[in-house]
Amino acid sequence: MTVNGLRWALGLMSGTSLDGVDAALIETDGEQISRFGPSLTLPYDDALRVRIRSLLDRAEGVAEDEPELLAIERDLTFRHCEAVAELRLRAPDIVPAVIGFHGQTILHQPENGRSWQIGDGALLQDRCGVPVICDFRARDLEQGGEGAPLVPVMHAALLRHHPEACAVLNIGGVANVTLLGPLAEGTREIWACDTGPGNALLDDWALRYTGIACDFDGALAQKGCVDGHVLAALLSLPYFTRPMPKSLDRLSFHPQAMALVESLSAEDGAATLAAFTVETIARTPMALTPERWFVAGGGRHNPVLMGGLRKRLGSVEDVDVLGWDGDALEAQCFGLLAARFQRNLPSSWPQTTGVKNPCVAGKAVI
Repeated sequence: MTVNGLRWALGLMSGTSLDGVDAALIETDGEQISRFGPSLTLPYDDALRVRIRSLLDRAEGVAEDEPELLAIERDLTFRHCEAVAELRLRAPDIVPAVIGFHGQTILHQPENGRSWQIGDGALLQDRCGVPVICDFRARDLEQGGEGAPLVPVMHAALLRHHPEACAVLNIGGVANVTLLGPLAEGTREIWACDTGPGNALLDDWALRYTGIACDFDGALAQKGCVDGHVLAALLSLPYFTRPMPKSLDRLSFHPQAMALVESLSAEDGAATLAAFTVETIARTPMALTPERWFVAGGGRHNPVLMGGLRKRLGSVEDVDVLGWDGDALEAQCFGLLAARFQRNLPSSWPQTTGVKNPCVAGKAVI
């Protein structure tokens, strides 16, 4: 339904933490967001999560017609269909005009011009009866960009009247930051990049030692001590000296990082990996110095990460203080991106992804 250019868009996101499907409704004209609708997270069952995680480990050599890949893609898409159905039950009076479907990233290699998200957009559109926009990273990569991060346009839309220079940090499996310059005559500059690991390394480490797929409440890291020599070796990886914009894969540091912490205790390994996330954020070459930091994503629930960031950065707050839902923000973003696609509005720029020119993200399912 469309009213004065505003209409409801439904966004879907399955992030690098592999915890499940985030779904959210927003009312938008593609430029401003007038209202937030309900949101939810529909977890993956353990078996599907294990299958997806195994796929990530071997994605580079997987054929696009491999039966197991296609089976995972089908099951993952069905889970997205269930998320859409559940969300619409919670908001029976809202009729979404479009669905933004990110899918599940299994490989991200911008240096090779490749970012692979699985998910059957045609199946989703058929099951849900709503136009679907998907494949949000391909065009950016084709035009010389990194294909990520894509959330800066959402942050800028939500902070369009915020006067200060500020940063919005998302800590998912990978961490990314959006820098917004001070508001001047109604406009501001935007920069962005992936800073480094978010929760992914810590999640995998915690799963190994606790059987739980995250370091819940930072309990493991709180009991440990940071190994300074291991941390220094982690921070010497060349990615961290590259200027913005830049992006990476969930497993970009996995072999080196896990080899370096292998000799540590469970607690010290967790503490060191948490410090690695904090330090890579704090040491990211910044285009400006933010006056305030706002943090979204699952990592903001980890007191070790948040405490470390406050020590290193100063004013660090949960995005909830802005009235946002920090767990739904990426799903909301893909609703916005779908609306922008339908209006032919760009969603990435040279300073956010390195694309040559402002780029419209997405592809319509035919």
